[in-house]
Amino acid sequence: MDVVVVESPAKAKTINKYLGKNYKVLASFGHVRDLPAKDGSVRPDEDFAMSWSVDTASGKRLADIAKAVKDADGLILATDPDREGEAISWHVLEVLKQKRALKDKPVSRVVFNAITKASVLDAMANPRQIDAPLVDAYLARRALDYLVGFTLSPVLWRKLPGARSAGRVQSVALRLVCDRESEIERFIREEYWQIAAILDTPRNDSFEARLTAYAGKKLQKLDIANKAQADDIKAMLEGATFKALSVEAKPTKRNPGPPFTTSTLQQAASSRLGFSANRTMQVAQKLYEGMDVGGETAGLITYMRTDGVQMAPEAIEAARNAIVSEFGAKYLPEKPRFYTTKAKNAQEAHEAIRPTDFKRTPASVRQYLDADQARLYELIWKRAIASQMQPAEIERTTVEIEAVNGARTAELRAIGSVIRFDGFIAAYTDQKDEDAEDEESRRLPEIRSGEQLARQAINATQHTTEPPPRYSEASLIKKLEELGIGRPSTYTAILK
Repeated sequence: MDVVVVESPAKAKTINKYLGKNYKVLASFGHVRDLPAKDGSVRPDEDFAMSWSVDTASGKRLADIAKAVKDADGLILATDPDREGEAISWHVLEVLKQKRALKDKPVSRVVFNAITKASVLDAMANPRQIDAPLVDAYLARRALDYLVGFTLSPVLWRKLPGARSAGRVQSVALRLVCDRESEIERFIREEYWQIAAILDTPRNDSFEARLTAYAGKKLQKLDIANKAQADDIKAMLEGATFKALSVEAKPTKRNPGPPFTTSTLQQAASSRLGFSANRTMQVAQKLYEGMDVGGETAGLITYMRTDGVQMAPEAIEAARNAIVSEFGAKYLPEKPRFYTTKAKNAQEAHEAIRPTDFKRTPASVRQYLDADQARLYELIWKRAIASQMQPAEIERTTVEIEAVNGARTAELRAIGSVIRFDGFIAAYTDQKDEDAEDEESRRLPEIRSGEQLARQAINATQHTTEPPPRYSEASLIKKLEELGIGRPSTYTAILK
């Protein structure tokens, strides 16, 4: 019998069902050792030697693992497939060596990106050793975290009693928040006016056109700065004649975005579902570790701490099959779509977040999940499916209009769009798509180049410039990712 070590009891329970009685699957309950918060835990002058401590609960779990290993044929470390998972495996192995529990027994490391029977058995058939460079990366980051936090926090607490601790990453995130607050405080509101005309075609169909140029000058946002200017232009337009100079209908295509990464999932769950970053990861963890679905225990999504946007070839094929069955053949592009990340420090070691089985539609699994799990799974399924669908086809119409009142002239523009084929929008729209759809819903009536248009009304509306908004959890995560600060596994901890 071999002992298999994973992080959580839920993951252990699922994997134990797949492996059977010849394996004993135990949980470490996350990290088992940490650096004590005292001087000397990291010693730079001794080649950055570290002194680790084990708390009481972790000590008991490690004792249970050591006892099981002594009676086993070998040890298999099956923690998560990222730097933190590699570190947990390394810590467990180091403690077992200190306890002399191994006695030359074989030790192997296995990783899987999804907790399904096929993925787990494939990983067991392809073991490896612990990835030493990945562990070194963890140790370097952990040492820096300790040295920065332990050195700066006492200074911070002396100067600002009651302040939070300093940190290598969290202090940078706090700087972003403070800089934004300073921007807001320094911001001076400015008044500006916008002018629009409601016009009628010769066929008595009305539409709105916005003023874009006046007296031969293209207007910028703040050019009409006060009511007097606005009233003068409004009066000129109320006595003007209007003519459609040109009508251009231009077909465009909008392509889908890639499947979710950790940060884009947290952003979408925040804006669409109202989830905090922490809640999103808690629910995703449950979906990853395994659920009882119709008498079968399986992970419903792939590993949720990732900056990769690609899907495995077999997943792409499964998604394409699901598109045909759920939406129809016309929604399937001729060739699969492939994506590359734009994040600054992306490592792309893992797939994007996707369903483990595209045949498990949101409707088919909803009865087995609680409300939050069902909503997040639906978001992940739809985004992953949409990433392999046809583009949306849109016809965008632009009408340029001239207004003449004696020697004074102005130019106006009307824009409207029609979705000719919804494509991936049938499955999923993000906030950018929804904002665009609001504009596209303004469908223009038939307007012919050269024809005269009748004025129905001229509206002048007052506005003021707005300061930049405070960061939400979603927008702060997006900014951190853009700057290459933090990793998928640390975003939630940074925000806490």
